[in-house]
Amino acid sequence: MKIIVDAMGGDNAPQEIVKGALRAKNELGVEITLVGQKEAVLACLGENDREGVAIVDAREIVTMEDDPSTATRRKKDSSMAVALRLLKDGEGDAVVSAGSTGALLTGATLTVKRIHGIRRAALAPVLPAGEHGVMLIDCGANVECTAEYLLQFAYMGSFYARKLMGIANPRVGLLNVGTEDTKGGELQHQAFALLRKAHEEGRINFVGNVEGTGVFSGAADVVVTDGFTGNVLLKSTEGVIKFMMHALKDVFYKSTKNKLAAAVLKSDLAEMKRSMDVNEVGGTALIGITRPVIKAHGSSNEASFFAAIRQAKQFAESGIIGDIAENIDYMKLKAE
Repeated sequence: MKIIVDAMGGDNAPQEIVKGALRAKNELGVEITLVGQKEAVLACLGENDREGVAIVDAREIVTMEDDPSTATRRKKDSSMAVALRLLKDGEGDAVVSAGSTGALLTGATLTVKRIHGIRRAALAPVLPAGEHGVMLIDCGANVECTAEYLLQFAYMGSFYARKLMGIANPRVGLLNVGTEDTKGGELQHQAFALLRKAHEEGRINFVGNVEGTGVFSGAADVVVTDGFTGNVLLKSTEGVIKFMMHALKDVFYKSTKNKLAAAVLKSDLAEMKRSMDVNEVGGTALIGITRPVIKAHGSSNEASFFAAIRQAKQFAESGIIGDIAENIDYMKLKAE
């Protein structure tokens, strides 16, 4: 399997990106294509690192200041744009980038294309909760949604949860302001009806509305929402986790007694921190695109970028894209 890597995307590119890719080559047995400014990429490689690694020169870089809607079209020789074209042309099995989320989503949609019949691709991170995690779909790709979009997100999230998260019959919940069937606005009412119909037909396991508190208490395995609400939830969750970890650290450094307690609990605290770290998952899948595309965290270090490549490999091997294509007729309100 060959993974195409945008070597110039992210805060720590290209050093940490290349290190994570080399680790993936060695530990996962994948071939790597590094796309970026050749001299910068070569400077990160040792003499013994080049076997199983290809370098494709790309002179431009998509930055956070670039307009996401036009970045890959204006910068056709950027590492991101070239990586996506390679994927489209069958030169690899998946793309991983830590660059601009909006540019990657737009570029993947325009270059690699959506699966026929899918209205919008979705960003679907797996949040650290419970044994398997919980998928949030969408988390920012589609600020404004229709009920049909949410129906498609539910199907796509179910396929992902089944194949990659190891959940045999994933429970799908609709994020709402209450658990009662009548809660929410017009979008939620329409989406609820569609999801319940799909449940009655035995196509998804819809468990009803889920409140924000239920996301992390095991109410559902896949939480469906519009991109605006999902992004607010995601960023709030990341902020709360950081706040709590800092607050906990302050408590343990408060006195000698507390420091001794921290020493005793050191391994347990490290495990708790790891279990709450969104970087452990690696990245966010762009679901609904015809080929696997993974958005790694912008601040990815070697470990988190390695995890993103591992996720890309699993995505490419899973058959999810075929599952979506085969079930597309159930995911549309009207036949095209």
